[in-house]
Amino acid sequence: MDKKELAVAALRNGTVIDHIPSAVLFKAVKILGIESIETSVTIGNNLDSGKLGTKGIIKVADVFFPEATLNRIALIAPTAVVNIIRDYEVVEKFPVILPDTIVDIVTCGNPKCITNNEPMPSRFEVINRDDVTIRCHYCGRVVKSTDAVV
Repeated sequence: MDKKELAVAALRNGTVIDHIPSAVLFKAVKILGIESIETSVTIGNNLDSGKLGTKGIIKVADVFFPEATLNRIALIAPTAVVNIIRDYEVVEKFPVILPDTIVDIVTCGNPKCITNNEPMPSRFEVINRDDVTIRCHYCGRVVKSTDAVV
């Protein structure tokens, strides 16, 4: 093996999320709730990427997330690609797709918003997919995904 090569164990079964911008990798971990998973998790950050410069990757053994859950990270990582692994083979590969509505992921930055004063989930509509901009359903506050607090 070339000593310059990074060795990460192959995954027998599970989910690999690749092409996550390094700057938002740990936000993706939080959105997916990976910190509470009890199976093997591998997180790589600041890995070389031809497209992104550097990227992050998440490998989760024996877990297959619902597509709707995976698509939640499109808010912060629209370049992410999901690989489903079974018996060490990629059996499915697809990009994440930004949903029309983001529920209970982003905290509204308006201190007077009802979501910050009542026990209820936040709700944002996507108003610009190219520059990923969202608007609070309740108070109308607009925020870019890069400034969103997850």
